[in-house]
Amino acid sequence: MPETPSSALPHRTSGQLLLTTTGARSGRPHTVPLGCVRHAGRLLVVASNLGSDRHPDWYHNLLARPVVTVEADGETFQAVALPAQGARRDALFAAVVRAAPGYAVHQAATSRTLPVVILDRPATKATTTVTTLAGKLLQVHIWLREQLERVREETDAHFASPDASVPGLGLQIRQHCLAFCQSLEFHHDSEDGHLFPGIARWHPRLADVFERLRAEHVEVARIQRSLAALLDDVANADPRAFRTELDRMTKELTAHLDYEEEHLLPVLTDVPWPPRGA
Repeated sequence: MPETPSSALPHRTSGQLLLTTTGARSGRPHTVPLGCVRHAGRLLVVASNLGSDRHPDWYHNLLARPVVTVEADGETFQAVALPAQGARRDALFAAVVRAAPGYAVHQAATSRTLPVVILDRPATKATTTVTTLAGKLLQVHIWLREQLERVREETDAHFASPDASVPGLGLQIRQHCLAFCQSLEFHHDSEDGHLFPGIARWHPRLADVFERLRAEHVEVARIQRSLAALLDDVANADPRAFRTELDRMTKELTAHLDYEEEHLLPVLTDVPWPPRGA
């Protein structure tokens, strides 16, 4: 998901955007028009639902699947949706109200605390233009490594300066970790279902390599499930257990990606991307 950092957004304080989430139950895309506010280089939306006592459907969707698509100012990009919590949420909501006072009216109409969602556009060192399948594979691997490191950084920061109003791991760590895990799962499913069988037809000598890579996918998936179980109850998650699983993921995935690149990149350097006819 190579993108420009959110600090590159225009400096108008409020406006409109289209937000596409993935249905928590249906798995289908849903697009809604929303007001937005830009504050300190961040793009913010509020799950106000016009002051209703119920969260809007799009908010439930992004909690289940944090990676969303944003269309704003003639540009389309992917982002990770991060509901703010505690003192940070209160400060951001105050900034939102200064830019768009109508949200104060919505908040006064309900006892529900209106969520303020940061649409975080991850920065990456991965190139945005690739011309070979080797380049595409490396692009995805760089993004996965960066997002795993982002989860580790968020975890370290959260426990170094704990906010008493944010119990357990906090939604920010949950959303970053869930976005990483879901992207990793999609990548490995694509490799098992399409990439590995396609390469194996032309390079049968790599059969042992693919056997090892598939076995490593199974182990990584097991760690993903352990992380997901902790994220299901993020407010009461054991920080030590989460750190242990995160360390295991870092060790296993780093070794897996290194091995895959060593053996597959050389045979993919001449394969064009996107595929011809795509």
